[in-house]
Amino acid sequence: MPKTSARLLALLSLLQSRRDWPGTLLADRLEISLRTVRRDVDRLRELGYPIAAAKGPDGGYRLSAGTELPPLLFDDEQAVALTVALQLAATTAGSGLAEAAARALTTIRQVLPARLRHRVSALQVIAVERPAARPAAPVDGDVLLAISAAVQAREVLRFDYGAEQADAPPRRAEPHHLVTWDGRWYLVAWDLDRADWRTFRADRIALRTPNGPRFTPRELPGGDVAGFVISKFRGSGDSSGGWPCQGTVLLDLPAATVALYSRDGVVEEAGPGRCRLTLGSWSWPSLAAAVARFDADIEVVGPADLADAFGHLARRLARTAAAFDAAQDRPSLS
Repeated sequence: MPKTSARLLALLSLLQSRRDWPGTLLADRLEISLRTVRRDVDRLRELGYPIAAAKGPDGGYRLSAGTELPPLLFDDEQAVALTVALQLAATTAGSGLAEAAARALTTIRQVLPARLRHRVSALQVIAVERPAARPAAPVDGDVLLAISAAVQAREVLRFDYGAEQADAPPRRAEPHHLVTWDGRWYLVAWDLDRADWRTFRADRIALRTPNGPRFTPRELPGGDVAGFVISKFRGSGDSSGGWPCQGTVLLDLPAATVALYSRDGVVEEAGPGRCRLTLGSWSWPSLAAAVARFDADIEVVGPADLADAFGHLARRLARTAAAFDAAQDRPSLS
């Protein structure tokens, strides 16, 4: 049986990975008794994690959202990954969240065990922007969260925009999508006063409260937000971004994380910890490889050529690994 601290980490990780967990299944996965599961759940509750129990013969558990942030528990790999991600965010030129990321990085480094502190301190990241890239416009994190919440709730936004006079009536728009393009955040919305679709730079939006009434979503021209955004900035006759191959996937990563490494793509939030990425490349296998570099679960939205390319790439990589194993006289993993 693993030590209590390691077992609690494993239990918490499982509870975060899906909505509901039967008690017996948790016991099987952790190789402990159902009684120990109950005891460990009680320990996590004492630490502040809101874990709800379901009635039934074996019982069940669900990690709910709480009103306060409980102590965060990370294993060694998660702690290192988190500090690396924060360092990248803190060194991204022009990022509106860079200062907050730097403060969070300092806080986490102070509580890291010595064995991990030495590992992460050895990694010094310097962000080098490509020459053609525009500096990212700083955006207040609270503004992004407020816009995202309005998109999810389907509530009309009221805001001042750019250099418009402060005494002018606020803009009113139905927010449909919050996306990133070429290092900037944009709101894709139906402008109620102009009766047309508009893209608003998030760094120029000054929100007014409260929000307006709820609205019924409209159909975006072409039905695809990535195509709409790309055609908006690269000419109305070209929705491919200039690439011969373009595809769309869902990634199990936050939109803000993916946006750091996909300036040429359109990134849209697709739920907590998930995003929709539309990217282009010169061939389907190269596009599949570009998406696979994010090291996350991938769901292909389309087209079928991209799904086929993932299969082709997987077979090629498997052959490469098998050839190396044979040359080194190692047992194959396949």
